[in-house]
Amino acid sequence: MTSASDDLLTLTIPALRALFQSKTLSPSEYWQAVEARIAAFEPMIQALYAYDPEAARAQAAASTSRWVKNMPLGPLDGVPVSLKELIATKGTPVPLGTAATELLPAAQDAPVAARMREDGAVIFAKTTCPDYGMLSSGLSSFHPLSRNPWNLETNPGGSSAGASAAGAAGYGPLHIGTDIGGSVRLPAGWTGLFGLKPSHGRIPVDPYYVGRCAGPMTRRVEDAAFSMFTLSRTDWRDGTSLPPNEIDWMDLDIDVKGLRIGLMLDAGCGLPAEPEIKEAVTKAARMFEAAGATIIEVPPVLTRSMLDGLDRFWRAKFWGDIAPLPEERRQKILPYIYEWAKRGADLTGAEAVQGFGQTFEMRRACGQLFTTVDAVLSPTNPVVSYPADWASPTNDPERPFEHIAFTVPWNMSEQPAANINCGFSASGMPIGLQIVGPRFADMTVLRLSKLFEDWTGGIGSWPEPETVKKH
Repeated sequence: MTSASDDLLTLTIPALRALFQSKTLSPSEYWQAVEARIAAFEPMIQALYAYDPEAARAQAAASTSRWVKNMPLGPLDGVPVSLKELIATKGTPVPLGTAATELLPAAQDAPVAARMREDGAVIFAKTTCPDYGMLSSGLSSFHPLSRNPWNLETNPGGSSAGASAAGAAGYGPLHIGTDIGGSVRLPAGWTGLFGLKPSHGRIPVDPYYVGRCAGPMTRRVEDAAFSMFTLSRTDWRDGTSLPPNEIDWMDLDIDVKGLRIGLMLDAGCGLPAEPEIKEAVTKAARMFEAAGATIIEVPPVLTRSMLDGLDRFWRAKFWGDIAPLPEERRQKILPYIYEWAKRGADLTGAEAVQGFGQTFEMRRACGQLFTTVDAVLSPTNPVVSYPADWASPTNDPERPFEHIAFTVPWNMSEQPAANINCGFSASGMPIGLQIVGPRFADMTVLRLSKLFEDWTGGIGSWPEPETVKKH
C-alpha cells in the first residue's frame, strides 16, 4: 500500500512542473516527500554524501516563492537533484571516494552544478563513488558501503554507485553521474534506471579528460531528456564542450522502419554476457525488428589488445597521480585500487603511450562499424549481479576491467550510448539494454530508448523501504 507521499515520487519532471505552475503542488511539498523517502531508505543503502536537508528545504522554499510569482529560473526550478561526489559544488570537499584525499572545500561549482543552480534545481546531496571513481562498485575507503535497493546483498555498480542507488530508491527524479568507461550505464543497468552517456562534450565537465562524460540517471527516459535543456549548455572550462545547440530534447518520436540496427551479443573480450542477459537483449532486438527495423548481428569492436592497452595506460596515469602522495596517505587508498595501480610504476613511458594508442584503435573500430548500421543494441552489463562488498564483478585487481567491454568503446569513440531496462533475471534483478548511436546523434539514442520504454511500459514496481530484501 502506497501513501500520497509515495505517489508523488512517481511523477516525472514535466508532470512536477505542471503541478508547480498550477499551484496544486509546491516544490516545498514535493521536497518533503523526497526527504521522507531518504529518511526511510538511506540507512539501508547509504547512497549519499554531504546530505543537507536543511539547505534543501531553503532551496525548495525559494523555488516555491518563485513559482507563486510565475517566475521560475529555468526548466528544473524546484526539482530535487543529486550530483555525483566527483562533481564539485562550491564549499563542499571532494574526497574522490578515498580516505587518501585531504578534505578541502571546493573553490567553485563544476559546470553541471553551476547549470543546476542557474536553473533553480534543489541540490540536496552528493552521491557516493569508489576510490577515485576507478571501480564499478559501491565500495569505498571513504564512504560507507553503498548497496543496491533491489537486493541489499548486491552491488549497485559504479562508479556512479550512490546515484544509481538513490535513483532506484526514489530520491527524486534526477541524479547526475559521470562515465569514462561505463560508470553511468553500468550502475543504471544493475539498478533498472535509464542512464545516458551523451556524445563527448555534450554536457561540459571539469576536469575534462579522454572519454569522460557526465550524464543523467533517471527512472524515465523523458526525465533524462528534459534535463538536457539544462545540462547541455556550454562551459568554457571544458575544452571539448560542443557548440551551443537548439535541440528540442523532448522531440522524442521516431519511426524505426528502414533503420539498420546492429545486435552485438559478444563484446570481443572480457566477461561473456550471461545467458539470461543475452536472451533479454535478443528479445528487445526482436521488438525493433517487429516495428520495421532490420536487425543485423554484428561482430565486437573491442579486442583483448585494446582493453589491455587501456588498462596499462590507466595504471600508469593513476600511479603518476598518486605517487607524489606521502606513503601514509597512499596506504589509505582502497587496497584493491592500490594493488592495481602499483603495477603502473613498472611500465615504461613507451608502454603507457602505446596503451593510450589503443583508445584510437577503439575509435577506429567503432567508426567502421557505424558505416554499416544506424544504431547498435547490446547488453550493458555482462553479469546479473555480484556481492555488495566486491570491488568489481571479478573482484580481482589483475582483471579489473573485464566488465566494461560492452561500454568502454563508446567512450573512446565519443558516441552517445544509454542503458534502459529490458527485463529481470530469475533472481529478480534488473537487466540492462545498451542503445548506441552515431557521434552527436544523442536524439537518436533518446528516441530509440523512449520508443522501447513505450513498448514495455518501463518498470512499474520499484523497491520500497519496507519490502526491500535485507542483507
